Amino acid sequence: MRLPLRSFSIFRSLFSHRKQTSHPQRRGLSGVGMRLVQFHRHGEEGSIRVGVEQGDGGLGVVDLKAFDPSMPSTMRELLGLGDEGLQCAQRALSSGQCVLQRSDIRLLSPVLAPEKVVCVGMNYRDHCLEQDAPIPKEPIIFSKFPSAITGPYDDIILPPESQEVDWEVELAFVIGRRGKHIKEEDALSYVAGFTVANDVSARDWQMKRNGKQWLLGKTFDSFCPLGPALVTTDAVKDPHSLGVRCLVNGDTVQSSNTDQMIFRTEALVAWVSKFVTLTPGDVFLTGTPPGVGVFRKPPIFLKKGDVVECQIDQLGSVINKVV
Repeated sequence: MRLPLRSFSIFRSLFSHRKQTSHPQRRGLSGVGMRLVQFHRHGEEGSIRVGVEQGDGGLGVVDLKAFDPSMPSTMRELLGLGDEGLQCAQRALSSGQCVLQRSDIRLLSPVLAPEKVVCVGMNYRDHCLEQDAPIPKEPIIFSKFPSAITGPYDDIILPPESQEVDWEVELAFVIGRRGKHIKEEDALSYVAGFTVANDVSARDWQMKRNGKQWLLGKTFDSFCPLGPALVTTDAVKDPHSLGVRCLVNGDTVQSSNTDQMIFRTEALVAWVSKFVTLTPGDVFLTGTPPGVGVFRKPPIFLKKGDVVECQIDQLGSVINKVV
């Protein structure tokens, strides 16, 4: 479907991060705010390009490789260049050259084939309360396979193996540089930017099947719509004060604010980097607020023909039809 492009000690130390911080941090990589996208031209589906949106996502897209042929064609490669790549993207945007009209392109997920998709469970207090679950004292980490990622306006495919597919609007962020054992006070300097995700979930496989391990229920193909843009950290005023909403067929089913997150971006980067090395392009999904279908009375699940829109202030919307 094509839609318009709009759109104590451990506990105390971790839980307190949602109300921090008084000390300054370096935010982002290049210090410049942009909206980065991946796309292909219509008729050139095998040719992925990286672009920079003009304005606030409503104007054209600057083709980065057309501006500078030495630049890479994918977001992971661009982020791997560090400040050099982002500075080139800023020059391209400032030039006003190599602009493509929205009608000539299709937006893809801002990151494809990341090394890791790191997900956080029960990271909103009210989401814990709606399922009568205790408030976590440390982040609950699971994952999706990267193959679950799909574009901001692509279809969500209902698998025949599941009858209980559900929605989850989530703030996502993308790692911009390699790091291990990252200090919390340095964490934002490892984050390239933020985007919108829908952590689509097959509740029967998540909660009843597969030994109640979450992975299979979370990782069917198309179960991670992402986009529409990677909004660089310096373009987001405060990632922990953003309105978050999910609508199904135009009706609001989730509405919250990222200030309700238990563990914030900085705490998540520091925590996960204790265990694994983070690399450019790694995607984090930071958890969903209350309002998911499975905990409604009676439960509600997605059906063919539904349209799910996940919105986050300053970032945009992903809009996906269920097929």
